[in-house]
Amino acid sequence: MVSKIPNSAFGVRFATIALALGLVFAVSGCSSSSGVSSGSGTSVADSQAPTDASTPASPSAAPSTPPATPADTTPIEDRKPKPGDDVAVMDTSLGRIVIMFFPDKAKKTVANFETLAKKGFYNGTKFHRVIPGFMIQGGDPNTKTNAKDTWGMGGPGYSIQDEFSDVHHARGIVSMAHSGAPNSGGSQFFIVVKDAGFLDGQYAAFGKVVSGMDVADKIVNVPVVSKSQPGRPPQPGDDRPKNPPVIKSVKIEKWPVK
Repeated sequence: MVSKIPNSAFGVRFATIALALGLVFAVSGCSSSSGVSSGSGTSVADSQAPTDASTPASPSAAPSTPPATPADTTPIEDRKPKPGDDVAVMDTSLGRIVIMFFPDKAKKTVANFETLAKKGFYNGTKFHRVIPGFMIQGGDPNTKTNAKDTWGMGGPGYSIQDEFSDVHHARGIVSMAHSGAPNSGGSQFFIVVKDAGFLDGQYAAFGKVVSGMDVADKIVNVPVVSKSQPGRPPQPGDDRPKNPPVIKSVKIEKWPVK
């Protein structure tokens, strides 16, 4: 749900990429050298950001609001998980990625991700969009099917509240995709492989990779169906891996991971 994760694309700057590539990025997918896109009718700017096409539902459908979390004054770039902290252990077909959380920055987003992981929601899903020099996007349950035209448009059946913060989208940051509409995130997430400050304040950054960025680099460089080209409207399947890396499982464990 990198907003613009349905079929949108990120760039060094939204405006710069929008002008140069004219691509669209939405929660249902990503389609440019630097963004995620998915649905139709998205604007140029929307098509250049991670997106999630989950359908909003009643508030009761989403996880309950967790208790307030004390603010951590440690700079994000210096944060490391403490013994006993929850971390997400994501085993993929290309290796393991371990993610620490920022509950003081996005407590509802963290709680939602943990709830879905504990239910096995992410198990068997695929990274449906990869953009070298930008990010990798996953978390869509539709990728468990062969209906590739729907990849990037799925979600948990409800949406969650936006939790934008001052977290800088540096390499390794994990953030929630959305469709571009307010409070439209659900399950799709993206991992930034190169600094993308143009996303700051527009996506809920809820964690960072503490182990396995080499795996993320492998994922972002897998061959894709086709690459978006300047002057050409986004096409279905742009930036979709020919053989999408699989998320075998996501487990919530205590740090340090054995």
